[in-house]
Amino acid sequence: MNYLHSMVRVSDLDAALAFFCDALGLVEVRRDDYPQGRFTLVFLAAPGDLPQAAERAAPLVELTYNWDKEAYVGGRNFGHLAYRVDDIYATCAQLQAHGVTINRPPRDGHMAFVRSPDGISVELLQAGERLAPAEPWLSMENSGSW
Repeated sequence: MNYLHSMVRVSDLDAALAFFCDALGLVEVRRDDYPQGRFTLVFLAAPGDLPQAAERAAPLVELTYNWDKEAYVGGRNFGHLAYRVDDIYATCAQLQAHGVTINRPPRDGHMAFVRSPDGISVELLQAGERLAPAEPWLSMENSGSW
């Protein structure tokens, strides 16, 4: 398992970048716009992590800017922790064996979401290629929110 990133929603991307990059000194390593979903993702790395960040091997901060304005209350601006796992199906089965609800099952063989006992959202991403869709995950419905 590898720690990937922490996601924070921002209401003003320019102000957030001024803080994280200009003031704090993080470096933008990647930016992805998703017009269909109406959001932008900006990934930032600490200067000492730049060589690994270029290979997507360093922990990053992911700024998520939703184009449609939304007020973030109750910690909604903090998104999730993300981990890359060797076998997403085995990881989800292990979590279930420990009584953890799989909020967003890995139907696509690539991504799942669970929550900690304190409600912190954790994203799990399959290392390498997506796994072939498989049961019970393929027909499992979402549960709650993530």
